[in-house]
Amino acid sequence: MKTYTREDIIGLVREEDVEFIRLQFTDILGMLKNIAITSSQLEKALDNKVGFDASLIAGFGRDGESDLYLYPDYDTFAIFPWRPQQGKVARLICDVCYGDGTPFEADPRYILKRAVAEAAKMGYRFEVGPECEFFLFHTDENGLPTTLTHEQAGYFDMSPLDLGENARRDIVMTLEDMGFEIEASHHEAAPAQHEVDFRHDEVVKTADNIMTFKLAVRTIAKRHGLHATFMPKPKQGVDGSGMHINMWLLKDGKNVFSDEREEYGLSREASYFIGGIMKHVKGMAAVTNPLVNSYKRLVSGYEAPVLITWNVTGRNPLIRIARGKGEEKRIELRSPDSAANPYLALALCLQAGLEGIRQQIMPPADMDCNLWELTEEEKEKNNIAEIPGTLIQAVQEMEQDSLVRETLGEYAFKKYIELKKKEWNAYKAQISAWELQHYLSRY
Repeated sequence: MKTYTREDIIGLVREEDVEFIRLQFTDILGMLKNIAITSSQLEKALDNKVGFDASLIAGFGRDGESDLYLYPDYDTFAIFPWRPQQGKVARLICDVCYGDGTPFEADPRYILKRAVAEAAKMGYRFEVGPECEFFLFHTDENGLPTTLTHEQAGYFDMSPLDLGENARRDIVMTLEDMGFEIEASHHEAAPAQHEVDFRHDEVVKTADNIMTFKLAVRTIAKRHGLHATFMPKPKQGVDGSGMHINMWLLKDGKNVFSDEREEYGLSREASYFIGGIMKHVKGMAAVTNPLVNSYKRLVSGYEAPVLITWNVTGRNPLIRIARGKGEEKRIELRSPDSAANPYLALALCLQAGLEGIRQQIMPPADMDCNLWELTEEEKEKNNIAEIPGTLIQAVQEMEQDSLVRETLGEYAFKKYIELKKKEWNAYKAQISAWELQHYLSRY
């Protein structure tokens, strides 16, 4: 990761002929926001003097305290490779603060940094590698998104079956131009579904990268006349798109999840970390799977997990343990989707795992089997619970989880629940095509 000083950024903007700088931040719902300035205003921005009215930003507005300020993180400076070569556009990711420099408590990036500080007190560094899936669909004659595709490619298929291969190649090359280390990219199981994996990194950097990744994917797809969507389940009858979270915990530069003396080469810290996540995964679900649509993906019969289990070789667990030794040993949480706010989702994963370590929470026995074939009696016998089935169920679980409340902080916690209940109530009032098809002529 590059490090920059104030003078470095001023020099780069001048030398690279950068005309516009986007000061980016993320709201509580995971939407990327920005204020664009010209290069003439750069020094003002670097002095943390760019403010904004937060009253209309989701989860940000506070009565009597709507003015907030953007504090650029110098090390996030990057030039967008898809913009003009003259009058270029760059970005700086910002922390959101009050006028006196105090962090704004509902800034998702600050919430994650607070969790990182908690890990640091215990001597840990948390690294994460996401597996981001998305669909590439056609647009209509007005350039608006559809769910149409002409391809019928499947898992790991290639051209000519994979009609999105050129767009995916451009996405990868663009990301590499921005400093990403891309480990793999391929067609996923459903037609028009793709995955790009980038190398794991320190958790705040990874959350920043996820937001940049989604912006780049959408931008490059549009250049190919396509619409990229991270909606978890845009089409019925095929697999949805997830964002599997691969996790490493390091102490003194060594991966503490690995211990070849233990079963599966999994250390006690790793077992406790799993135990903590399994304890809180229901309460985390409204964040890791934040949309009404998220729960259309989390149903039986598809690749997304439904049961709260872990294993090494079995099919479709919530948590999978990757084979390998040393650095390769990792914990993979498979339920989250890319609609999640990555800062909040990763903060919860970290805090739940840390609680597991502090309290030595052992997970239940691993279920090394095909979970799709378990009967209801077998689930009951093994005390296997399910993740929430709807957004409102997830919100209700969240309301009861003290760790989620403490991780987000009281203000962000209440705002988030308020927004999600509003979303659910709006959804409840809708009349779906399914209802009309099944009820209109019959009743």
